[in-house]
Amino acid sequence: MLANKKKFSQWGSNLGGYTLTIFTAPVLAVTGLWAGVQPSQAITYTYGNDYRACAAQLLKVGVTPEAAAKNCATALRPRELSACVVTIRKETQITSIDALSACNQARRPEELSQCVVAISKVTQQTVNPAALTYCGRSLLPINFAQCVVGLRQEIALNPNQALDTCIDASDRSSGVGSVSTTPPGSNPIPGSTPIPSTPNSR
Repeated sequence: MLANKKKFSQWGSNLGGYTLTIFTAPVLAVTGLWAGVQPSQAITYTYGNDYRACAAQLLKVGVTPEAAAKNCATALRPRELSACVVTIRKETQITSIDALSACNQARRPEELSQCVVAISKVTQQTVNPAALTYCGRSLLPINFAQCVVGLRQEIALNPNQALDTCIDASDRSSGVGSVSTTPPGSNPIPGSTPIPSTPNSR
């Protein structure tokens, strides 16, 4: 009888240790998992938050709060969108609303803004609305702007002729699968100056 009690006591002790191990392991695992997840889910309240930076930049160039909220919220890259609008607004006579519409539809907002600014400068701002349209149409805005700028500097083409000539060539090149070997941003257009994408802290 005494031997049976000892066996039962030992079994209970072992069971208690086993239960403690089972209970403790998941808790430690969950705690470790939570500790690993927390930093990556931190919310940014500074201008490191792309949506805040986007809204701040658009408001500074006269975009309404409603339009800024809608466009920043739906943009895949909010900071690039607002930088595009700011660049065009500051370097040309194009309105913020027109720039916002074009930048919002652009595949590469930064390249669109460089294209528009360069063409506006080389044509003395005479084709501002057209520059938005043509740069938006081109699959390779940087190449397109280089074409317009280069031809205008050497040949007596009026602005619209230069735009039509270069967009036709761009469309044909794109149709046969031509791909630019120049990395985006590595070959800036003469006369274009990118605008910093981080607004001043308030």
